[in-house]
Amino acid sequence: MTVTGGIGRSWAAGTSRAAVELREVTREYGAGDGRVLALRGVSVGFPAASWTAVMGPSGSGKSTLLHCAAGLEKVNGGQVLLAGQDITRAPDSVLTAMRRRTVGFVFQSFNLIGSLTAEQNVALPLKLAGVKVSGEEVRAVLAGVGLEDRLRHRPRELSGGQQQRVAIARAMITRPAVLFADEPTGALDSTSARTVLRLLRGMVGSVGQSIIMVTHDPVAAAHADAVVFLSDGRIVDRLTRPSAREVAERLARLEG
Repeated sequence: MTVTGGIGRSWAAGTSRAAVELREVTREYGAGDGRVLALRGVSVGFPAASWTAVMGPSGSGKSTLLHCAAGLEKVNGGQVLLAGQDITRAPDSVLTAMRRRTVGFVFQSFNLIGSLTAEQNVALPLKLAGVKVSGEEVRAVLAGVGLEDRLRHRPRELSGGQQQRVAIARAMITRPAVLFADEPTGALDSTSARTVLRLLRGMVGSVGQSIIMVTHDPVAAAHADAVVFLSDGRIVDRLTRPSAREVAERLARLEG
């Protein structure tokens, strides 16, 4: 990825500061007999300029952890630090501003606007935020994901892998400190998934991008620098640069 400058570069390789830190975080839903404790005193740091995968059985709290870390959901207890700022009790206006300038999101569903071209989809977040964006900047970001020849194509004219790369370019146009990815390869075939994973890996290596990714796929997780495992709302294990087989075996033990 060839994006330089701005917030993304403020978390360059070599910094020891965490991109995101959760301290004794709890998150619950409902009340009374319907109360569900999704996160149970979770403490975890996600290093800057690195890629961390989050895994666990269904209902373990993976997506809740991601949403709390990104400021999409408020926690019931504990503390969340995002890009060095305490967002635990930040008002919605502050959280909205931080999401626009500090974080990027990539989801399993590409969430592209069908009537817009790739260029227009990438530029949309900045336009909605009232920020001027040049065509040159948009084209550079799309070139960074290998789509310089698809600038004026609409989503229906792109493959699933190409659509996901447009979604990544859209997330990166703001040069986020942290990129949050929720099952980014879940809707892709194996070839497209490998392309997207190589792209994410390159972003970490070339510009020191910080990535936190929820996935159920051991192959995807093995591309990360570290894998954090959740079970029943708690962190239960962490592996560093594991193989896909090691990830699969650890996950199977949790699900067994």
